[in-house]
Amino acid sequence: MTWYVLLIGAVAVERLAELIETKRNRCWSLAHGGIEFGARHYPAMVALHTGLLAGCLVEPIALHRTFVPTLGWPMLAIVLAAQALRWWSIATLNRQWNTRVIVIPGAGRINGGPYRFVPHPNYIAVIAEGVALPLVHTAWITALVFSILNVWLLRSRINVENAALTSLT
Repeated sequence: MTWYVLLIGAVAVERLAELIETKRNRCWSLAHGGIEFGARHYPAMVALHTGLLAGCLVEPIALHRTFVPTLGWPMLAIVLAAQALRWWSIATLNRQWNTRVIVIPGAGRINGGPYRFVPHPNYIAVIAEGVALPLVHTAWITALVFSILNVWLLRSRINVENAALTSLT
């Protein structure tokens, strides 16, 4: 269980790094005329992702879940692949990447990196991680609850992003 707690801690640190990058990029975007859309759903997104990390710890401890290697190792590989995809997305968008929906009028839409293949690669990473991270240590209730809530949130979020991009191009 110790290594799993360390894994969740590493993901939490990664989330903090994202928030630092978000703050820096938000300031830059707003200084360059960026307009924020959908700020109302942002607290729900933060709560959901915080709940994911908490559930990943609470469920295996409280319900005495064991590590099942045939499930845990493949899920760990998916978690690592999701992190790689997330940071590829962040690097590709550079200063335009944000956990908030901020669009700079006149800025071109990014079509490189993973965006060549899918319109929202970061959300693929979020979906994969939301399923796989809890399942690394058989926290299937957390994976299920997060995934259901995440579908609802991402549907709203993607609609906001697409509308924002369309309105400014």
